[in-house]
Amino acid sequence: MITIYHNPRCSKSRGACELVATTLNQANEPVEVIEYLKTPPTVEQLRSLHAMLGGSVRDMIRSGEAEYAALGLERSDLSDDQLYEAIARHPILLQRPIVVRNARAVIGRPPENVAALFDPAAEAGRG
Repeated sequence: MITIYHNPRCSKSRGACELVATTLNQANEPVEVIEYLKTPPTVEQLRSLHAMLGGSVRDMIRSGEAEYAALGLERSDLSDDQLYEAIARHPILLQRPIVVRNARAVIGRPPENVAALFDPAAEAGRG
């Protein structure tokens, strides 16, 4: 199963969806597209995404959104839980797209980043 956290208004998100549909998903795996602005991820789902992405929780956040400044998210004293809560309440803050496959995830900015999820060498190294 491939899951894409998608914003149809975003050209990078549309590009990642198209790349999966036309090039990368040669095995025709099922694809679930979640329009996360309509169906925001829960705090638990965000924790899971973060675990698959690795890196900092802040890597999942769009710092250029008005909500980022309005909520004071630039403060370095905020906990991961506070950041998850902010994203869950204001899903526009979530980086897009996020593509998940085989318990791994990438942020598809640029869309070509998604190809790493389909790299046989990366898959072999997970065993």
